[in-house]
Amino acid sequence: MAYQVEGFTALADPTRRAIFERLAERPSAVGELALELPVSRPAVSQHLKVLKDAGLVVDHPDGTRRIYQLDPDGVEALRGYLDQFWNQALANFKRVVEQPTEEER
Repeated sequence: MAYQVEGFTALADPTRRAIFERLAERPSAVGELALELPVSRPAVSQHLKVLKDAGLVVDHPDGTRRIYQLDPDGVEALRGYLDQFWNQALANFKRVVEQPTEEER
């Protein structure tokens, strides 16, 4: 549970969400992300550290740069957490829809 809470907390910030969304499109280096956002490279690095600490982002070296991409395990943990609510909502919807109406009773 703590893993998902950290992920949601990290994504609560609009700049981190924007970085997360860009990384969902393609892996990128800090400089590439900074060119697309209204924040500095050091700020992007700080946001990436939060996302990495929350388990949502991983990085690997590429020459003198580090390339960041989404961590599939962290994204899956968030999805699993949300899926339980989605599945419960669908089950409740099905139950309500399948209940006989006053006219059918």
